[in-house]
Amino acid sequence: MREAGVNLVSVGIFSWSRLQPAEDRFDFAWLDRVLDLLHEGGVQADLATATASPPPWLSYQHPEMLPVLADGGRLWPGARQHYCPSSPVYRSAARALVEKMAERYAGHPALALWHVGNEYGCHVPACYCDISAEAFRRWLEERYGSLEDLNRAWGTSFWSQRYSEWAEIIPPRRTPTWPNPSQQLDFMRFSSDALLECYELEREVLERVTPTVPVTTNFMSFFKPLDYWTWAEREDIVSNDSYPDPADPASPMKAAMAGDLMRSLGKGRPWILMEQTTNRVNWRDVNVAKPPGLMRLWSYQAMGRGADGIMFFQWRQSRPGAEKFHSAMLPHGQADESPAWQEVVRLGGELSRLDAVGYSTVRADAAVLFDWESWWALELPSKPSNRVQQIEQLEAFYRVLYESNIATDFARPADDLSRYRLAIAPSLYLVSDMAAANLESFVRAGGTLVMSFFSGIVDPFDHIRLGGYPKPFREMLGVNVQDFYPMRAGQQVDLRFDDAMQSRGEIWSELIQSRGAEVLATFASSELAGRPAITRHRFGDGTAIYLGTMPDPAALARLIKEACSKAGIEPAADVPQGVEAVRRYLEGKSILFLLNHREVAVDVPIQEAGTNLIDGAEVHRGLIRLEPRGVAVIKEGW
Repeated sequence: MREAGVNLVSVGIFSWSRLQPAEDRFDFAWLDRVLDLLHEGGVQADLATATASPPPWLSYQHPEMLPVLADGGRLWPGARQHYCPSSPVYRSAARALVEKMAERYAGHPALALWHVGNEYGCHVPACYCDISAEAFRRWLEERYGSLEDLNRAWGTSFWSQRYSEWAEIIPPRRTPTWPNPSQQLDFMRFSSDALLECYELEREVLERVTPTVPVTTNFMSFFKPLDYWTWAEREDIVSNDSYPDPADPASPMKAAMAGDLMRSLGKGRPWILMEQTTNRVNWRDVNVAKPPGLMRLWSYQAMGRGADGIMFFQWRQSRPGAEKFHSAMLPHGQADESPAWQEVVRLGGELSRLDAVGYSTVRADAAVLFDWESWWALELPSKPSNRVQQIEQLEAFYRVLYESNIATDFARPADDLSRYRLAIAPSLYLVSDMAAANLESFVRAGGTLVMSFFSGIVDPFDHIRLGGYPKPFREMLGVNVQDFYPMRAGQQVDLRFDDAMQSRGEIWSELIQSRGAEVLATFASSELAGRPAITRHRFGDGTAIYLGTMPDPAALARLIKEACSKAGIEPAADVPQGVEAVRRYLEGKSILFLLNHREVAVDVPIQEAGTNLIDGAEVHRGLIRLEPRGVAVIKEGW
């Protein structure tokens, strides 16, 4: 570990059965030895609470704690995360273990961070058992107060679903056809909260016994089942597990997007890349290896996006178990013969010279609006089109900003947006009154908003907002959407812009009536020919742009770049295509990250002299050469 520059390790994540071999017996001797050795070697511990995988004795004694699927099937031990989040048995046993661990290691000099659970909801995001049903009813009673209000919120007069007693309510188990969408949405909220309660009961113990030790649990980028906005508010440090596919050309963009989300979840604070792989994973159909330099490049990319910690799963590649082919820092073979190990050692040596980056932050003038509850509601069945997928929409807009090297945050629609010049709302299907008013205020005060189709359609109960689409935004957008015309797979519609540029749209189209908005593009084919497709409307001191279809990538890029230009947003640096540029700031000074995602060397123009922190070399105005998958971290003008 010293050779690789390791100074923090995660310990004991799946060790419950080792720490507590029986209900009345604990064994901490081995963990004592590990932590002592780490401390002696100058390595600190991110100590896990070990509750992510209950021991066999617990589920054997209490099979009622095992999770149940929507169709009634039960999930059994033999893997991990085999527990119902609402189970009192599981929660009591987890609390007891965490109390023992916290009391034992409260004063240990290696303890730097608590790691609660692991990848919550990864395999069991929801449980449909009778215990969960009882907990769901309690959650609903607290949320609505009365059955009358619940019946109103769920629209239970439809299909004769009206409830007369709380006991009649169950989770949305397998049904003859679509379950009540409002019920499904509330169950998603409940399921995220139920797992958060598991995290919270452990956090409460740790805060009480070790109040000065920060607490985290590792996220999984854009993980649908958990509302990470809510979760992040209960973390001292946001951490993430990131496993981009080396075979996917879009992986650099997706990894950057995940990094920007983590930074945004922590309200701009530095975060930790808790897990990545040195080489390959074990769980794809084909687990492609990372070519030389890619692990190092993606590690620096995370740092450029705000990470202050770069970690891996795992230290030593295991011999048995389901993840034995998941790569590690130390491989099955000889370390000195492993290119991945050599790259790890190189990275560790370089990171030790980058202390100046620590605690610096990223500044963004643009924000992509993203709300988990809207995501959940958007992708429930029985819509005009199930081709409208939230992450695909987010990626389409984010890609333009990423490729333009525009620093970007993610934000909730109801967040304070005053620090941004541009906000983008991709298919914001569900919106609260407060969020709608907030977006209107943002534009009125001078902001630029780009909103795409199928936004502002329902309220938080998943009820249609009556009065014309999109009801809460019609005045701000200056349009009235009279009807939807979703398109089948492979279908496209011609677009003609006001400057005669021609393009095509896909996925969606709409019958739009302008009510004061300037028409930037019209549909040029189909029954919508000649009708508005993309509009722009001055509202207060700002501008609202509306897209009634998904333009092809070139047209979308032109729209977003023009919006950025008019909003006064500039890229981090002027660099060749395929080079990523992002800046971090500390006390008014800039640190420029340059990342060459190409497989050939690239010369990058430098506007301000400085020092390359990676090797200490002076960097002068002119050109700097980045090798294939090469990196420079330039402290400018210090």
